[in-house]
Amino acid sequence: MSRSTSNVITIILAGGQGERLSIFSEKRAKPAVPFAGKYRIIDFALSNCVNSGLDNVLVLTQYRPLSLHDHIGNGKPWDLDRLHGGVRMVSPYLGRKDSDWYRGTADAVTQNINELAETEAEYVLVLGGDHIYKMDYRPMLDLHREKGADVTMGVMRVPIEEAHRFGIVTADDDGLITEFVEKPKQPKSNLVSMGIYVFNKDALIDELALDAENTASKHDFGHSIVPKMIEDGKKLYAYAFDGYWRDVGTVQSYWEANMELLQDPPELDLYERSWVVFTRSEERPPATISAGTTVKRSLISNGCQVRGQVIRSVLSPGVIVEEGAIVTDSIIMVDSIVGKNSIVDRSVIDKEVVIGANSVIGYGDDETPNKLEPGRLNTGITVIGKRSVLPDGLKLGRNVKIGTDLRPEDFPTLELASGESVALSAADKAKQGRKNS
Repeated sequence: MSRSTSNVITIILAGGQGERLSIFSEKRAKPAVPFAGKYRIIDFALSNCVNSGLDNVLVLTQYRPLSLHDHIGNGKPWDLDRLHGGVRMVSPYLGRKDSDWYRGTADAVTQNINELAETEAEYVLVLGGDHIYKMDYRPMLDLHREKGADVTMGVMRVPIEEAHRFGIVTADDDGLITEFVEKPKQPKSNLVSMGIYVFNKDALIDELALDAENTASKHDFGHSIVPKMIEDGKKLYAYAFDGYWRDVGTVQSYWEANMELLQDPPELDLYERSWVVFTRSEERPPATISAGTTVKRSLISNGCQVRGQVIRSVLSPGVIVEEGAIVTDSIIMVDSIVGKNSIVDRSVIDKEVVIGANSVIGYGDDETPNKLEPGRLNTGITVIGKRSVLPDGLKLGRNVKIGTDLRPEDFPTLELASGESVALSAADKAKQGRKNS
């Protein structure tokens, strides 16, 4: 193991609900959301670790962790199925009471402090499990050692109009951080935290112990730990990253990041042999593209059967596009079916959805925000939840939200205007006893 990766334990924070992702994080943790057809969001952080020579990884899960646990398993696809080190999945010890859940990102580590204290590692690399990027962490670890830092934070520039979504960093010419403000309404700059930190292990344990005793703290790295360490005069340095990095925390940003993969060339190269993005894949037959079809600037995964048109879209494994169907500017997840002569435009379709024949999903120029989720569905993207079966001839406008596990008889009408929603009530879900995973 090189100097850069010796004595390092990596903690991936993967417990977030990701409420801004609407229907797609209702039944799975945000890091488990599919991306780029065959991957899950967490694959990028895990693959970065492996490619950086980091093989001692702790994944902290919480919200609906089953799909993450199933996906990562013993870590074999990432070569992390090891007797010593490797990947370990950790959830809160209890979970039925809200008070037992992690109260913030720092509390997630605090609740697993024994894992940290018992390791021989000198340094702790803390990552979010919900970002799309390729990054070699070794130069950042080297900088941390060279500066004698207490904390080193990954930072990058983002468009100023997006900066309010992130923690804002102020650093001097030497990279010493002098101020950090988490998600200000009026950011002073566009230099933001990537949610990537290197800590000295002993200093982190001490800081977490103090934070746990502070009843006024939010127990969060961005809100609490980092500002307090700056206030106490600790040495925090910024590590500048200038590669591709996306926070896919909203439906719009998630859609955009998928669509960016269709550019020529794409900003994020999934085909780079020296930096493979690993994932757990099912065995699927090769994709088939029937005669007379049109496929342009799209990602088509294994097991797909395309008999219609697919333009600027991302199809996950097992997707079927029937004869006469047209899919444009859309993301369709595993094993979903687009029925004959249907049109899907600027939509995101979850797994195992069946779109009936002669339907139109996403039509017109009316982009009225969704009435139930105006802050999340307001850019014209229509979304359909996992395992819903839609009736033939359905017509949906923009910013429409279709819930999970619906059946044709659950639709009160065959046309929903922009901004409308259809979902089962809690009572109906309980009555029908439909699966939640």
